[in-house]
Amino acid sequence: MSAIPRPNALPREKVPAFTVIEDVAPCVDGGRYPIKRVVGEDVRVTAACFAHGHEHVACAVRYRMRGDREWREVPMEPLGNDLWAAEFTVDRVGAWEYLVACWVDHLTAWRDGFARRTEPEDLRLAARMGADLIARSAALCEANDCAKLDPWAHILGEEGDIERLRAVALDEKLFALALANAPRDGLTETQPLAVTVDRERARFSAWYELFPRSCSSIPGKHGTFEDVDEWLDGIAAMGFDVLYLPPIHPIGRVKRKGKNNAVAAEPGDVGSPWAIGSREGGHTAILPELGTLADFRHLVMAARARGMEIALDIAFQCAPDHPWVSEHPEWFRTRPDGSIQYAENPPKKYQDIYPLDFDSTHWKALWHALRDVFFHWIEQGVAIFRVDNPHTKPFAFWEWVIAEVKARHPDVLFLSEAFTRPRVMHRLAKLGFTQSYTYFTWRNTRQELIDYFTELSHGEAAEYFRPNVWPNTPDILPYHLQNAGLGMFRVRLALAATLAASYGVYGPAFELGENRPREPHSEEYLDSEKYQLRHWNVRRPESLAPLMTQLNEFRRAHAAMRSNASLLFHSTDNEALLGYSMRAGDDRVLVVVNLDPQHAQAGFVSVDLAPLGLDTGEAYEVRDALGGATFTWYGSRNFIRLDPQQAPAHLFAIA
Repeated sequence: MSAIPRPNALPREKVPAFTVIEDVAPCVDGGRYPIKRVVGEDVRVTAACFAHGHEHVACAVRYRMRGDREWREVPMEPLGNDLWAAEFTVDRVGAWEYLVACWVDHLTAWRDGFARRTEPEDLRLAARMGADLIARSAALCEANDCAKLDPWAHILGEEGDIERLRAVALDEKLFALALANAPRDGLTETQPLAVTVDRERARFSAWYELFPRSCSSIPGKHGTFEDVDEWLDGIAAMGFDVLYLPPIHPIGRVKRKGKNNAVAAEPGDVGSPWAIGSREGGHTAILPELGTLADFRHLVMAARARGMEIALDIAFQCAPDHPWVSEHPEWFRTRPDGSIQYAENPPKKYQDIYPLDFDSTHWKALWHALRDVFFHWIEQGVAIFRVDNPHTKPFAFWEWVIAEVKARHPDVLFLSEAFTRPRVMHRLAKLGFTQSYTYFTWRNTRQELIDYFTELSHGEAAEYFRPNVWPNTPDILPYHLQNAGLGMFRVRLALAATLAASYGVYGPAFELGENRPREPHSEEYLDSEKYQLRHWNVRRPESLAPLMTQLNEFRRAHAAMRSNASLLFHSTDNEALLGYSMRAGDDRVLVVVNLDPQHAQAGFVSVDLAPLGLDTGEAYEVRDALGGATFTWYGSRNFIRLDPQQAPAHLFAIA
């Protein structure tokens, strides 16, 4: 981003902006969208700042929380080649802003020139020039500082002894005082750039998804919020901190889908939770079979007491018998025969879903009603929302509604469930979604994983796109998990939990290795929980709960795992082995995953020592959190052997 001086817009008596600011970073789309941080993180700002000829410049980053009257300021340090850098720390949740300021630094230029001069008369002349500059600083400073600068300027203007003149002119403390109060001639400032600052869970979280209706301990019985309450201790013990619930609203009866997405429902079929609305209510109501609003509020508080939060699914679509269909038919599109248009993706038809018409001439009332859905659930204690298919709604709506919610509730987080084209996914992240689903679900090979997670962690998108990686979802049973053994589930779990600071699993189905596709070449589950009750016995001996617990304990124990910024891949001589590390200060972890779920794999991993603060000639210890063993390594190249029958990965803490 470049700030262009506009002399004609300045008062005539003010010196025009002779300085130039270019290439400010971080900066998303020229400043159109904010960067993202969490409380306590630094924002490192760099910029190219310069002026014509041999003029010296000084630069600073000015920052504040939006709404604060005063700006805070930190000076920028030169990096060479006209590049400058500075950092500031964001310490509160909310909207922040920062800018870069640059001005001609006459005082430093004078001091540098004075130090190089040798001729007596030349020195005396330069001293008088310095006296004029110092007098300008004295005129702008407070009385106490002025009392120190005025005598200094007087000595420089009158002193005849060259050696004393030289010593006085180069006084460090007086120079720093004068510099701090010097006028900023030729000042240029960029337009403010935005920072959205969230709470820690925006950056680091482990999600567990379950359907409340499948939580009953009695097979075939509809579960309730009270049943979910019985699951909380187990989920918390595994180390998950977000419990995500699919829609909990009344389910439409008209055109209800049956088991395995059958067009016609049989008696007793419970329908899809995403077919929202019936005579019992719509998006602010609760399915009566689950319980009451009071029961839901109790669940929210019970989860919070265990260090977890409830994340609620928001799906802006309606069943044919949703109250809005009769109360606000203008919010839906009609077909030529006068009937309301149901959802289609030819040849697929979703007769049980009516999309909302965001382009309706009554769009404003619709948008406000949808915004109020968020406000309703926030009042019930929900502060995290997983948004279903946001890419099928207008970008302008999301930018508006997220801003509306965050203005009142800056701690609220939004997860974008948009498995779609990259630019669309990234646009939604720029517009305000806190976290985003990713393509991890379909990235399998060593090189695919390296390329994709390097892009997410270190590309421009790292400033605004926070990945939340999922190996499966209720909609997606990826091909590599279909009819696969638990070994593949262990591999994908280890990757998800360690490649990104935020990850999630479609809980019981993944925990128990649910692997049956509805039909060949389909990513739909057979007997999908989306359309019927399921009974999950998570106490089965083959449950992945112990591995989930170990992985989440490792994540929580290491500050290095709480951010994606330090992710670094290390080369291996075996394509089946993937090695990578993270670091936060003295906390360093190294993960090596065996991508082969069936066979033991061995090879050498070549650790890039310098980024981890390790010396080539020194020994260091690595302690494996999964296997429990401690090894002493020397240098960068060390031998690894991983047997998937014992563990899918090494989780090394580096001592």
